[in-house]
Amino acid sequence: MSTHLILLAAGEGSRMLSDRAKVLHEIGGAPLFAHALGAVAELEAPGERVLVVGHDGDNVAKAAAEIDPDIRIARQTEQLGTAHAVAAAADALADADGDALVLYGDTPFIRAETLEAMAEARAGGADIVVLGFDAADPGRYGRLITDGDRLERIVEWKDASEGERAITLCNSGVVMAGTGTLFDLVAAVGNDNAAGEYYLTDIVALGRERGLTAQVVICDEAETLGINTRAELAAAEAIFQTRARAELLANGVTLVAPETVHLSLDTHIGRDAVIEPNVVFGPGVTVESGARIRAFSHLEGCHVGAGAIVGPYARLRPGAELSNGVRIGNFVEVKNAEIGEGAKVNHLTYIGDASIGDGTNIGAGTITCNYDGVFKHRTEIGRNAFIGSNTMLVAPVSVGDGAMTATGTIVTKDVPAGDMALGRAPQVNKAGLATRFFEKLRAAKAAKSKE
Repeated sequence: MSTHLILLAAGEGSRMLSDRAKVLHEIGGAPLFAHALGAVAELEAPGERVLVVGHDGDNVAKAAAEIDPDIRIARQTEQLGTAHAVAAAADALADADGDALVLYGDTPFIRAETLEAMAEARAGGADIVVLGFDAADPGRYGRLITDGDRLERIVEWKDASEGERAITLCNSGVVMAGTGTLFDLVAAVGNDNAAGEYYLTDIVALGRERGLTAQVVICDEAETLGINTRAELAAAEAIFQTRARAELLANGVTLVAPETVHLSLDTHIGRDAVIEPNVVFGPGVTVESGARIRAFSHLEGCHVGAGAIVGPYARLRPGAELSNGVRIGNFVEVKNAEIGEGAKVNHLTYIGDASIGDGTNIGAGTITCNYDGVFKHRTEIGRNAFIGSNTMLVAPVSVGDGAMTATGTIVTKDVPAGDMALGRAPQVNKAGLATRFFEKLRAAKAAKSKE
């Protein structure tokens, strides 16, 4: 049976002092709501995904489409409570059977295993399943009122008695129920409460009145962490990084100084890879087994082949594709370029919009001049070529297999296979000119100091 997602992302970023929607702020290089999408994707039978947006909804919808092109967007034009937000998704799931799961875009750490436990409770006969947690400091959380294994109702803190406020079993807000059941109950929710809002939590009591069963699945409190301020965002980033590093170590990746490595939600690193200190992985990076990323390198949107070495102080930008055994050295930048197996780009070089063949050596100070101020152009370099130091390759241009450029050459036309390109200005030595030149400058400096 499919589990459909209703992801609530309509909150503002006011407490973050931000003009953007809260869920667009990032943890691990991905918007907050992307973490919930990732957890749902791991379910045994994921179904439709509906994102309910409000403030800054167009930008949230655009970001969501980049992550999940099939996600549906529902709009909550007024912020009238969580039940009202869920109701906004009803049209998008009007024809859906199976279960519906309500998650929150600002709660990034709920695990797929926890969601599977909720699905198991549904399969076991519970009509409504609520995710709860035992809070060290219950504060203003809603309280779960139970009778043995049964969940009777959920009481918001504002409406709770002193006895109910003493309960430490708290509501996360996460709910799973049959899709039709959920929307039927949400439609019956009223706003007769201290806040005048339509609470999703009221569906438990409404369901019990109709003879439905409700059950609590309990998770660790850390999973329910919600993000409302910049300080909480920073704390959540630290939690994410700690967990991501631990997962890499457990999977056979060497992190020389784990606390200095920064990872993204979608970072993939193969076993026996070595990551040296102070490396940053932006979104979209895959590093194959046995590669080494040396210190102070920055990678984003790229692929590093098995056994490759990158850095130190290297930058791989989106579209960088490194084959097995490639060497990318210090102060080298690669963007939108394929580097063939065993090729070397070791020093002070920019390779952009280019293709470098297997076994080719790129000398220090080489630049692919790819941009004419309007258009980008490509440089094609063949196999086993040798590009001399300080070569400027003015694209579009190609260098054939086994060809060579002399040091200091500016390449403006194609170099056939096996040829050498030599494009230097003639050197002229002027006898004694350096001596006379410096004497003139020193005399001018001395005269100025006497003024």
